[in-house]
Amino acid sequence: QVQLVESGGGLVQAGGSLRLSCAASGNIFSINTMGWYRQAPGKQRELVAAVTRRGSTNYTDSVKGRFTISRTNLKNTMYLQMQMNSLKPDDTAVYYCNADSDSGGIVVIYWGKGTLVTVSS
Repeated sequence: QVQLVESGGGLVQAGGSLRLSCAASGNIFSINTMGWYRQAPGKQRELVAAVTRRGSTNYTDSVKGRFTISRTNLKNTMYLQMQMNSLKPDDTAVYYCNADSDSGGIVVIYWGKGTLVTVSS
């Protein structure tokens, strides 16, 4: 089992910055890829950025050059962070932390409860 808890959302003006964090606990050594997804009102959930166990990253085109994803291990907790700069109103959404876990060949996908990011124009 893996537990994911997000923090760092809020209200910011266009052009501003926010830093999202996700703390993963439990069987963190089974985690492979971690990522941030977002879902805006009336839209489907989409991948924003992801980072593999080896540190390879990928970003959706709309955030390239503005968002930076990273992950670190500290004792029994794994932290996933995303620095979001030059925010735009289109970035407004609920942001979800995601992790895929492989334990003995059984893959399980975990989700956090989400944190709201609102960018005002």
